[in-house]
Amino acid sequence: MKALVISGGGSKGAFAGGVAQYLIDEKDNDYDIFVGTSTGSLMVSHLALGKLYELKAIYTTVNQRKIFSNNPFKISVINGERVARINHFNTVWNFLNKRKTFGESKNLRKFIKRYFTEAYFNTLKASKKDVVVTVSNFTTNAVEYKSIKECTYVDFCDWIWASCNYVPFMSLMKKNGCEYADGGFGSIVPIREAILRGATEVDAIILETEVNQMKRPETTNPFSLITNIFSFMLDNIERQNVTIGKLEAVHRNVKLNLYYTPTVLTTNSLVFDKKLMSQWWKDGLNHAREKQLAMNKLKDR
Repeated sequence: MKALVISGGGSKGAFAGGVAQYLIDEKDNDYDIFVGTSTGSLMVSHLALGKLYELKAIYTTVNQRKIFSNNPFKISVINGERVARINHFNTVWNFLNKRKTFGESKNLRKFIKRYFTEAYFNTLKASKKDVVVTVSNFTTNAVEYKSIKECTYVDFCDWIWASCNYVPFMSLMKKNGCEYADGGFGSIVPIREAILRGATEVDAIILETEVNQMKRPETTNPFSLITNIFSFMLDNIERQNVTIGKLEAVHRNVKLNLYYTPTVLTTNSLVFDKKLMSQWWKDGLNHAREKQLAMNKLKDR
């Protein structure tokens, strides 16, 4: 059984889309299991359905308004680069309305239902493919994996949304008496879960560089400090997930193929820029092609 795993990474999911396009459309890989975290959870259903170009259209036209109902960021261009700063008015408005987070991502919930229809859900549920999304349960302090086989349409849309909610900048979902948020807080690269579900070969797309290539900018306010703290924690969770995945693959004799980003794509993956994301999709496709060519050359030696 083959599995495709896509890590979290916000807007960098566009790069993962390009890699997935190569693996499915050009390499003709037929996957039985799809496991995603955060932005990966948004992608896996369309990939399992074979709707690559519909997914590409989504990821290359999305913007901040389609994600945030109350955006905690102000985006400005400094020296040709997009920089995110705190939107004081929106965050204060959230606090005055007794919200638990700096921003709200209710538009993303509508976006998910618009593009992942109930007809799509029924088609996938009736198929042999298993589609799984990762969520963090803050109430029970546990990571949970939600399979489409075990959910209703409404529930599965909720789990996709929860998996993407990078709190405290996005919404905190309350469901079944528990509080849920981004699956990346516990399992940003769920390789081990794919193996435990029976995968004998795993292609994992990891939306970070294999080796750290940058120093984080100096913090300028509490908001940027929180961002840097979370980035630090998630980078280390990602490395641990990959290490555990590699060990599990060796233990169970599973073939594991890793696809990292070759360069740092962005320092804030909650900034959704259509032009950049269109380029990242192309970059992901070209990177996967080049990686395969390099592997072929090694085999020929």
